[in-house]
Amino acid sequence: MSESDRQTGRRLERAILELLERRGPSKTICPSDAARAVYAGDDDGWRELMEPARLAARRLVEAGEVEITQAGRRVEPAAARGPIRIRRVR
Repeated sequence: MSESDRQTGRRLERAILELLERRGPSKTICPSDAARAVYAGDDDGWRELMEPARLAARRLVEAGEVEITQAGRRVEPAAARGPIRIRRVR
């Protein structure tokens, strides 16, 4: 992983935590919210940050900061397939 990728990953982690802080303790966000917050352009380039945003969420799960949900239920990151949501650990 390049230094640029590591920096982007850290920015995505911060964006996830900041967005969750603003939304409140029981609210969720989509990884796309973090991707859009980090992407500086006006086009759809944020889509390239979707997988890095999902990976950032997984790192935050490992750190005990957040959990990943599907259909409102916590799921293990490795088991998540399809759309996910991110929320603070309850």
